[in-house]
Amino acid sequence: MIKQLNIIEVRWHGRGGQGTVTAASILAEAAFFQGYQGVISMPAFGAERRGAPVSASTRFSNQPIRVYSQIETPDAIVVLDETLLKYPKVTEGLKANGWFIVNSPLKPEELTINGNFNVATANCTSICRELGVMSAGLIVVNTAILGSFAKATELITMTSIQKALRKRFADPSLDVNIKAAIKTYDETILNARHIGKRERNGS
Repeated sequence: MIKQLNIIEVRWHGRGGQGTVTAASILAEAAFFQGYQGVISMPAFGAERRGAPVSASTRFSNQPIRVYSQIETPDAIVVLDETLLKYPKVTEGLKANGWFIVNSPLKPEELTINGNFNVATANCTSICRELGVMSAGLIVVNTAILGSFAKATELITMTSIQKALRKRFADPSLDVNIKAAIKTYDETILNARHIGKRERNGS
């Protein structure tokens, strides 16, 4: 579990049309429902042009937040499109023992990335295709990967994420987005190092 620092910083990477900025915003809302006093999200850079790399950020804290700069040393990085792993900047600055969460059909140890951090993967694309989570004919994985964030970091519960989704979506899209997040939570694979820590701690 990520250490409860004064401010938890999450950086998001995706492509335009995948809902990266929206995911950052929903996580902030979930953090508010979780009881964090300070929450903020924002696009980090670039225009959300369909298919172009997009970055966003989420911060939450037990105290009001007065920091609005770009995140340089995140506690967690969430990647909605694994093709972005070819860019070294995607993992840049991730804190030691932080979480690198990727939408990928591969297991964490199969990803070609190295660093002193934990890795979690889930095949959000497959899950969303199966459930029909789409927009303008394209599969959208942003709500699904929130389930991976909840499972990996343990900073936000699925109850809080569902509350945030209920605030954001109306029927009939609400149910399918909640199902996608829950199914992704269940199917998220954590790297062996973290699982070993949990077992030693008896949790």
